[in-house]
Amino acid sequence: MKIEQIYTSCLAQGAYYITSNGEAAIIDPLREIQPYLDRAERDGVKIKYIFETHFHADFVSGHIDLSKATGAPIIYGPTANPEFDALIATDGQEFRLGNITIKALHTPGHTMESTVYLLKDESGKDHCIFSGDTLFLGDVGRPDLAQKAAHMTQEELAGMLYDSLMDKIMPLANDVIVYPAHGAGSACGKNMMKETVDDLGNQKKINYALNQPNRESFIQAVTDGLAAPPAYFPLNVAMNKKGYATFEQVMSNGMKSLNAEEFEAAAEATNALILDTRNAAEFHNGFIPNSINIGLNGDFAPWVGSMIVDVNQNILLVTDPGKEQEAITRLSRVGFDQLLGHLAGGFETWKHSGKTIDTIVRINAAQFEGEYVHGKSKVIDVRKCSEFSNGHVPDAENLTLSEINNWMSSINPKEHFYLHCQGGYRSMIAASILQSRGYRNFSEIEGGYGAISKTGIPSLKAPVTAN
Repeated sequence: MKIEQIYTSCLAQGAYYITSNGEAAIIDPLREIQPYLDRAERDGVKIKYIFETHFHADFVSGHIDLSKATGAPIIYGPTANPEFDALIATDGQEFRLGNITIKALHTPGHTMESTVYLLKDESGKDHCIFSGDTLFLGDVGRPDLAQKAAHMTQEELAGMLYDSLMDKIMPLANDVIVYPAHGAGSACGKNMMKETVDDLGNQKKINYALNQPNRESFIQAVTDGLAAPPAYFPLNVAMNKKGYATFEQVMSNGMKSLNAEEFEAAAEATNALILDTRNAAEFHNGFIPNSINIGLNGDFAPWVGSMIVDVNQNILLVTDPGKEQEAITRLSRVGFDQLLGHLAGGFETWKHSGKTIDTIVRINAAQFEGEYVHGKSKVIDVRKCSEFSNGHVPDAENLTLSEINNWMSSINPKEHFYLHCQGGYRSMIAASILQSRGYRNFSEIEGGYGAISKTGIPSLKAPVTAN
């Protein structure tokens, strides 16, 4: 028996590849399936099952393409109703994989179909659970995402999650290994650990949700302080339930190479969003007017989903040469399939064409220190509230990046302001969005608060009000 966790940091997502005696199973596969096919061929095994723990909201799974490529059935837990052929397991149903057994444990609460898969080793002993979004390390799945579909409140779903955990998970032995679907950084929970594997006994000791004295306190604990989920989540759920274009087709569309004239014409004809994936240092020095900058060297896919929102938005890509496939792959993982092509040769092609170029005013922390006047300078900090509370510039206003569409209209375009995050990644996203909407009277701060905190500007702390 072999278990391999295939962890994708950008999404904080764990897929699993399991083999035993010539057979393999994949749990919660990512959109691009070739790595799984390559592993199976390398190991000389046949992919027998594709297990899905639930209809994912934060990424598009590769279950449909993988099933077509291998003939392996897609398995969901009870109450799932996908619009494609799938095997809907009953609670407690067991699946033989080589010399081991995988048992479906229906654990509704995060979603109604949520299912944990219990793996029994060659001797029949409980070895591990693939806990999906039911149980994370340090946390449990948020109970607010399935409210509309389940016709239930988040409190009712949280109560159902409590029952699932107490009845199905807590009775398992302490040495059972926990393999969750996500780790720290995922928006599917609020308190996840950076570790991606643990034993259940330790989680029983340290997981706040598993240590509540009763059902009522559990409901209160897991529903308290939930940030609004990214707007693209329901659209990804729909794609996972209904189906989607093949990854190969999405890649083919995105890899369409356009010269500057073709790129400009496509943007004008389709009202496409120009997504520039270069790093902030390069972007601010020159970019195609109205481009949005979300750098590949960061949490690219989640921020695309949070900022662009509509997965059906037409997109034209600007990348560093050679990074086109990576950008397309990572976009497809969160369902952004409407790619019209990319600028051949990257931004240099546009630059040498003689077409209009825009720039963003970026200053370093030392310049900011020289210009900043306490009580007079307007400073916008786009970090999370928890980051802001741990230290911020005096008089700074905490307007989080994820809420930019809600606060942007409150900004006076005639009043100069400074803009920063922690390191410069998020503030350049904000800067590009603001400038594309006509806001130009600002200075974005290179290095963000990390650099500012090393200057002589004092740091203030504030109570935590949200995550």
